[in-house]
Amino acid sequence: MKALLLIDMQNGFCPGGNLAVPDGDSVIPIANRLIRDGGYDVVVASQDWHPANHGSFASQHLGKKPFEMGELSGQPQVMWPDHCVQGTPDAEFHPDLEVSEIDYIQQKGENPAVDSYSAFRDNDHAALTGLAGYLKAQQITELDICGLATDYCVKFSALDARDMLPNVNVRFISDASRGIDPQAIKDAISEMRECGVDIVTSKVILAD
Repeated sequence: MKALLLIDMQNGFCPGGNLAVPDGDSVIPIANRLIRDGGYDVVVASQDWHPANHGSFASQHLGKKPFEMGELSGQPQVMWPDHCVQGTPDAEFHPDLEVSEIDYIQQKGENPAVDSYSAFRDNDHAALTGLAGYLKAQQITELDICGLATDYCVKFSALDARDMLPNVNVRFISDASRGIDPQAIKDAISEMRECGVDIVTSKVILAD
């Protein structure tokens, strides 16, 4: 069984959003082609779903500005702009994404005391989202991952997939993903590869 995991393809991470990833909306047409023609048995999407008082927001820390380093529950934390707040347009999936074809949506980042880059668990690894259990129940043996942003939520999701689903072949679809910092993107791809994640393009998948 083969699954596609779309990471955070939301308005907030696309141009015009509160935490826009450069060129982020360019992944949507590729994702739609993969959904339609990639031969997947299951399509899953993660959705950043923060409460308005989330502790990763710079606005919740006196004197802090977005993208400065701070602290959250005793751990180092990037201070983000308010983004993907529950029930706001910023948190909605990009309007061009074929959401009707998604079988399961995994919301994350709901606990204000800890951030959750990965679709599988919170950053402190104390709480699981339930996604690994869902994929196991579907008897998934191949998992392709793409989305926003390569150097944060995509990377951590791919690494957790390798760790939590040891019998699953995990691939990162590079052209269906975009990141924030060029060097961090290169480092993220190297780290994924070193952990056993295969790096592929949508052309390879669609040609299968």
